[in-house]
Amino acid sequence: MSNARTYRVSNSEHNQSLTHRLSEWFDRQASTLFITPAVILILVFSIFPLVASLVIAFSRFRLRAGSYQVRFVGLKNFEKQFFGSEQFHFLGTFKGMSVLGYAVSAVAALLVLWWLYRYCRRQFWWLGFIGRLLSAAMGLGLVLLFSATLLSGHQFGTLGVTVFYVFAGCLIQFVIGLSLALLCSQPIRGKTFFRVVFFLPLMITPIGIGYAFRMLADTTKGPFSPIWQLAGLGDFSWSTDPWAARIFIVIGDSWQWIPFVFIILLAALENIPRDHHEAAQVDGASGWQIFREITWPQLVPVAATVMLIRLIEAFKLVDLPNIMTSGGPGIATESMSLHSYYAWRSLDLGQSSAIAYLLLFTTVIICVSFFNYVVVGRIRRNAA
Repeated sequence: MSNARTYRVSNSEHNQSLTHRLSEWFDRQASTLFITPAVILILVFSIFPLVASLVIAFSRFRLRAGSYQVRFVGLKNFEKQFFGSEQFHFLGTFKGMSVLGYAVSAVAALLVLWWLYRYCRRQFWWLGFIGRLLSAAMGLGLVLLFSATLLSGHQFGTLGVTVFYVFAGCLIQFVIGLSLALLCSQPIRGKTFFRVVFFLPLMITPIGIGYAFRMLADTTKGPFSPIWQLAGLGDFSWSTDPWAARIFIVIGDSWQWIPFVFIILLAALENIPRDHHEAAQVDGASGWQIFREITWPQLVPVAATVMLIRLIEAFKLVDLPNIMTSGGPGIATESMSLHSYYAWRSLDLGQSSAIAYLLLFTTVIICVSFFNYVVVGRIRRNAA
């Protein structure tokens, strides 16, 4: 009996010790265990498709009856976009550069060289210099692209259309969003109502916005057709005019995303201490002086961040041009995302992946440059 009791006590102590060690191990590994499901989901739904699409971008993918064939072709898919039969689709039509195009390109090249020289003279760091070389190459390449197409009277491709959507749309959204935020931050009657109304477009799906603006812009049967008739534009078909179609798409995209910029900037304005404004008013400062010296410096970090988010999202514009114009007339309103989608729909998966990676490269270079030179640069200047 004594041996059995001793065995049970020893076994109980052993189980308690094992439970205690297991509990301590779980406490030490809790952070890893909690984050593991999220990491697995990211690997499955993000990393794997990214790697698979990269493999396809360097291959020729062909579907067969009951199977498929993947053949490695190297840089052929990318070469086709820059120098091959798809050059007009991606870059545009090049038939010689005008005098204005040469002048703009020369000025841009001199500015880039001066910018790099200034950096080397002040604070040279090899990693920062490589980053600036990439930014300079991207900027100069876009200037040359628009100089050889837009400024020379030639059609530009999906890269130029995407850049136009991004910069024109983000500029309009920032100006109007900031104006509405400044208006709703003032002590006016009904500002809560206007805050809700201004935020409503962000709750509508892009597909709904595309169909709505397609209907609103109809000059013959749309709800505003009497106004179009009075303005003498009753017979004007905006969908057949490249620039009119692009502008309508930018307007529709801006209408959807202005509320996002508005609500973020309004929150930033609400957090600025009112004491600074009251002190400036007592000192006799005008409204513009208060905005320039007090409001804007405190608003810049938030404004730069919200515009960085909008830049990233704007590069992925696909819904509105697909619904409103189907990329037409021709390819005049076709973004790079829509270009990739059409290539995928025609089962040319290699070209689709190549275009998607060109879009990724363009987005990363522009957005990282914006973050380094605007957001981080502003923080460094304030710290100094």
